[in-house]
Amino acid sequence: MSLEIKVPEVGESITEVTIASWLKQDGDYVEQDEIIAELESDKATFELPAEAAGVLKIKAGEGDTLEVGSVICEIDTSAKSNGQPAAKEEKAEPTPVEETPSASAAPTKTGEIKEMIVPTVGESITEVTISSWLKEDGDYVELDEIIAEVESDKATFELPAEASGVLSIVAQEGDTIEIGATICKIEVMEGGSPAPSPSAAPESTAPGSSTGSATSSSSEKTYATGHPSPAAAKILDEKGIPSSQVNGSGVDGRITKEDALKASPQAQPAPVTAEKESPAPQAASYPGGISRGERREKMSNLRKTISRRLVAVKNETAMLTTFNEVNMKPIMDIRKKYKEQFKEKHGVGLGFMSFFTKACCQALQEWPAVNAGIDGDETVFFDYCDISIAVSSPRGLVVPVIRNAEVLSFQGIESEVVRLAKKARDGKLSIEEMTGGTFTITNGGIFGSMLSTPIINAPQSAILGMHNIVERPVVENGEVVVRPIMYVALSYDHRIIDGRESVSFLYRVKELLEDPARLMLGV
Repeated sequence: MSLEIKVPEVGESITEVTIASWLKQDGDYVEQDEIIAELESDKATFELPAEAAGVLKIKAGEGDTLEVGSVICEIDTSAKSNGQPAAKEEKAEPTPVEETPSASAAPTKTGEIKEMIVPTVGESITEVTISSWLKEDGDYVELDEIIAEVESDKATFELPAEASGVLSIVAQEGDTIEIGATICKIEVMEGGSPAPSPSAAPESTAPGSSTGSATSSSSEKTYATGHPSPAAAKILDEKGIPSSQVNGSGVDGRITKEDALKASPQAQPAPVTAEKESPAPQAASYPGGISRGERREKMSNLRKTISRRLVAVKNETAMLTTFNEVNMKPIMDIRKKYKEQFKEKHGVGLGFMSFFTKACCQALQEWPAVNAGIDGDETVFFDYCDISIAVSSPRGLVVPVIRNAEVLSFQGIESEVVRLAKKARDGKLSIEEMTGGTFTITNGGIFGSMLSTPIINAPQSAILGMHNIVERPVVENGEVVVRPIMYVALSYDHRIIDGRESVSFLYRVKELLEDPARLMLGV
């Protein structure tokens, strides 16, 4: 009988988890309540126990993200009828490990060479960069095993092996190659899997040499010791901290997401720099310990693409910017009055973005040229509003899209903003979530910007820039009063949007924001 093990509910607001590591391998015999995997949510890392004794069949690999309730593995409980408990299984393992060199356990070559090419990952993506190889040249890899991380200008994705065999790397880390180009080759082999045996040998024999020290030896040092989980590896890479300099607090010393977040980038690099270079003595020669050191970093594929596209927009569009100011007091009064009730009912905060998105959608439908784009010799007008929102992520600026924002409620827009912003910061945005917008909103005000001229997000024709809110004196009904004012900017492509349309669009947005009742009534 096969028992399905599903991802358990681990918290009220947690909807998905990532498999940090499997502590048991596919085909292993496990006892009931034995810890078989380590799962990681956005808040904590926890262990997954076996719900029954039997043979484990893994359904999802390390690094996979699963929704709560999804099947993560199966346990064949009928294996108990063999009369082979876990203890016998463990004793039986060293024998085949020691016999690994024998010809019977070795896989056989088929003579076939499988060429792996860079897959198509998005309609507008023509090249990718090899972010990292998870396997080395000459390693044995299994079918569908993740062997590399590949980075496009929009997202990072994993590359699975298309066959079992010996890996031969063609493109190196950091190389940029076109879609369809050969990235590696696999010498296809059948029968056996030599890859796990060498790594398992020292771990199996060490605890097997003495019964008394078996538990302490395996708990102190295993394959997981000092190895970061996928989320931890990404954080350490962003901080520039080697995993060897971080102490793991997870199962068997594995480095968890919390360990990576706590790691300090200043503590480790300082002594390394002092040993390899000699800026320290030079700095001491200047009064006050002034440093004249330099640091160079290779531009990421995302940053290079952003640079290329921004220059292209400046060169290929007739971009102009028009400005206006918005009295934010009516919106701020509404938020102050209803934000607690709104959050209590819908579970999300009532921010400014929902007001601006609703106002832009209404204005876009009244001035369709602002919601259009150029395709060759044709102008494409969209009867829907897919609003792109600019989000600052650890990898750079990304622009996820809120689909059909014109039909969403305030709660729907705020929920989408929170969801997309979280996925952007976690690096989990898909290509589909970042393509196809018709209009963009960017908020430089959260960083303190008072006024700016945002650059169009091609192939769109316009972008709205929000800025910080500052109390300023204004004249109302012949009297000078202090009001919270925000400057707004609309950059637009003058090839398809005339001055009348751009100014009228921005003024309409101002009207709707200064009298939010219009948003509710559509007037």
